Amino acid sequence: MGDMSGPYLIRGSVSLPEAELMWRFSRSSGPGGQHVNTSDSQVELRFDLAKTEALPEVWKARALERLASRLVDGVVTVRSSEHRSQWRNRETAAVRLAALLAEATAPPPKPRRATRIPRGINERRLREKKQRSDTKRGRNGRDWG
Repeated sequence: MGDMSGPYLIRGSVSLPEAELMWRFSRSSGPGGQHVNTSDSQVELRFDLAKTEALPEVWKARALERLASRLVDGVVTVRSSEHRSQWRNRETAAVRLAALLAEATAPPPKPRRATRIPRGINERRLREKKQRSDTKRGRNGRDWG
């Protein structure tokens, strides 16, 4: 299968720096074949967010703030053990980390500007509600002999 298919883009031209990724492999609890108990197919990918130089400072600050609950000493960890092959788990973990960082470094959404509902629209809504209410009231069986 060869080398990994990186680089994993976070956003724009910024990608995960291969040199700063720390990999750990262990035995997976998932499905497996004959050598299920001997192959280290579970992948744990660690990335030191606090010390990285690959991200712009603004992104780094934003990511550190948003991922604060997931960080341990400034390091974010992603695990993958869905696949039987270690290589595919490595791919999955790297893609997952890139997606996590892309979401965490995204600019905050624009603040919502309050707008007023035009009076005509509100009146029409109330008129339709009243009509519906009258229709339903007309269905109750007291008047039907």
